[in-house]
Amino acid sequence: MNKFMRIIVFFDLPVGTKKERREATQFRNFLLKDGFYMMQFSVYSRIVNGTDALEKHYRRIDANNPETGSVRVLTVTEQQFSKMKIILGNTTYNDKPQQLEIPLIF
Repeated sequence: MNKFMRIIVFFDLPVGTKKERREATQFRNFLLKDGFYMMQFSVYSRIVNGTDALEKHYRRIDANNPETGSVRVLTVTEQQFSKMKIILGNTTYNDKPQQLEIPLIF
């Protein structure tokens, strides 16, 4: 029986040099292309179905791991993930959802 799980990737990558910034950007782009979405800065998540898919994504993350910095991977069941509490303080401009506004011109 397959079980839906969430992979949560936490990372702290240096961005002091041009090379480090490039590697950090490449890692973020890899995560997005691999089906992850950004939950908040440096925290990305995706859903997988079963342990085979879980292991596949572990291998992909390991293969794309930057030379420097810290990457952590946590796996929780979908039921555990659904119990997450989101606690917000006062929202800032960066916390507000961004929406594209297109003016109508007649």
